[in-house]
Amino acid sequence: MAYQHILFDEADGVTTLTLNRPAQLNALHVGVIQEMIEAVDRVRDEGSARCLLLTGAGRAFCSGADLAGGGAGGGGGGSGPPDAGEVLVTHVNPLLERLFALPVPFITAINGPAAGAGCSYALAGDIVLASRSAYFLQAFVNIGLVPDVGSTWMLPRLAGRARAQAMMMRGERISAEQALDWGMIYKVTDADALMDEANALARKLAAGPTRAYALIRQGIRACLDLPLTQALMIERQNQLQAGRTADFVEGVSAFLQKRPTAFSGK
Repeated sequence: MAYQHILFDEADGVTTLTLNRPAQLNALHVGVIQEMIEAVDRVRDEGSARCLLLTGAGRAFCSGADLAGGGAGGGGGGSGPPDAGEVLVTHVNPLLERLFALPVPFITAINGPAAGAGCSYALAGDIVLASRSAYFLQAFVNIGLVPDVGSTWMLPRLAGRARAQAMMMRGERISAEQALDWGMIYKVTDADALMDEANALARKLAAGPTRAYALIRQGIRACLDLPLTQALMIERQNQLQAGRTADFVEGVSAFLQKRPTAFSGK
């Protein structure tokens, strides 16, 4: 399948999606997001990928909506004011939900600015790596809008309410090092080491028990807002499923035989 706005590469069980509009700092419009949806659906449905890695081409990860290209919202359906949230329902939010629902691990490698919707997609990764030149920006207030693409759900959980609210209301950049200190991301690397580390991590996860990874990512999100008793029940159900996988049998066998594991993702 040919794409105009993204790159789609597969190797060693890892699918790498690269936002590929470097001249526009990988800004998003409907066409970009539709290609991303189609690509993520391929990862979900074809079954060959055991890890997804998302990054950006050039000097930015994603600068958010392409305001010059009409990427900020939809039409008003008449003579009234435009509906700045229409594209959220039709494209932007469905992509985010697909990323959260993936049956394989999802890594983001943040090579530069991650602003607006790009900030949300960056932080949606199960493991987020960022170069020292990267920064995170909730810029909505600077144009009179409110944060969206799940940011009001994700950021308070990652950084805490006080920091998330200040970040959103001040509309100021958060450096990679500050994001690491706030608990928003996993690791900061030198720029020239970012993709090497991201690829090594992606290949390690692709060789692991991907069924267990899927249950881990689903379990964490399900349990974030639940009382302990309900969280324990979800853990019990997930453990039931994990214990019935071929990877569990392989893991125990490898441990007893003192040999490396050979997980199949089944």
